[in-house]
Amino acid sequence: MKTILLLRHGKSSWDYQVSDRDRPLLERGIRDAARVGKEFLKDRIIIDAAFSSPANRAMHTAIIFLRTISYPLDKFKLSPSLYDFSGDDVYSFIRSLDNTKNTVMLFGHNEAFTHIANSLGDVYISNVPTSGFVELKFDTNDWGAVIKGVTGRTIFPKHIRE
Repeated sequence: MKTILLLRHGKSSWDYQVSDRDRPLLERGIRDAARVGKEFLKDRIIIDAAFSSPANRAMHTAIIFLRTISYPLDKFKLSPSLYDFSGDDVYSFIRSLDNTKNTVMLFGHNEAFTHIANSLGDVYISNVPTSGFVELKFDTNDWGAVIKGVTGRTIFPKHIRE
């Protein structure tokens, strides 16, 4: 069994004259990433590997989330393939994962994550929101064979706000 855990980056700011890759998170994005992390802990899922887009907002979301769940940051890596908005590069990345890893967490962007959630899952999601989490499970032991799976838990910040 293989499992992909998708987490879209937190709410980011458009208030700065910086490149898209350098846009920072808003305070809300920081809070939501931590809240989703706390909610995620309830399922006691063991993550074998974690990868993020190199964009600032995705990396920052990843670090907040991973610290919240006490995931060792030395096992966390960046991948340029996850700085993708169509989903094509993300899908190729998933299919090329190391088969010794069974549960892999990805931090990235829309429209890619909504596309992946709908293409590979069995539940339609109109939009994965910022800091939105989607679990996808596949009945295979080979990442290269991932085609269609089952949508597991979703965690969207608006459902867990305090």
